[in-house]
Amino acid sequence: MTENRFAGKVAFVTGAGSGIGRATALAFAAEGANVVLADIDTAGNDETARLAAEHGGKVLAVKCDVTSSSDIQAAINQTVEQFGRLDVAFNNAGIEQPAAPLVDISEHEWSRIINIDLSSAFLCMKYQIPAMLEHGGGSIVNTSSGAGVIGIRGQAAYVAAKHGLIGLTKSTALDYAAQGIRVNAICPGIIETPMMDRFSGGTPEGRAHVIGQEPVGRMGSPEEIASAVLWLSSDLGSFATGHAMVIDGGQTAGI
Repeated sequence: MTENRFAGKVAFVTGAGSGIGRATALAFAAEGANVVLADIDTAGNDETARLAAEHGGKVLAVKCDVTSSSDIQAAINQTVEQFGRLDVAFNNAGIEQPAAPLVDISEHEWSRIINIDLSSAFLCMKYQIPAMLEHGGGSIVNTSSGAGVIGIRGQAAYVAAKHGLIGLTKSTALDYAAQGIRVNAICPGIIETPMMDRFSGGTPEGRAHVIGQEPVGRMGSPEEIASAVLWLSSDLGSFATGHAMVIDGGQTAGI
């Protein structure tokens, strides 16, 4: 039986057009939330909207470049205009880094990864938090990574962004804990998503290589990450704030 932990709530999801973002948006919709889908990929976002609407809730899909302050502010304004409030935000948009040692990372690529994987969460929270405070608080979950808790060879920019995101999450949680806003991070391991297909090259050999890093012997599913995000966002997680939850099949357990 489907629970309705988010009935009457409004959930805002970035990177909703595929992967973990799509799975989480659908999970929120299945549990009664009105869902706002934000992604620069219009086609993917529209498909997520179609799937979310099948659960019967209200859905708003907005094209949003998460590195653009004006795009994010407009998306939050549209959310409040249509639904009257904002209760939950999942700041999930991100990109991978092509493997390269630090000196081979261009300044442009460094800035691109930091802007999309770290600065976007700052911009999102900057506009999400005032909207949440209007109705007494809310919950924010940011997508970090297993790369947010360990170093990885050839991934200096990505690791820096994901470590920074955990620090941003913890400090923001302290800033707003007394005002009823909880801020946590989720740290996925190797998950079956389009991003992982690109990272592994999509070949059997590439997939076998990344799966070999997982003690459980498989990739995780987007739905497994979504279930953790919903727990952190719900009343079941009401005493959790400033936490970075690692869901990685044991990948970082021995480090």
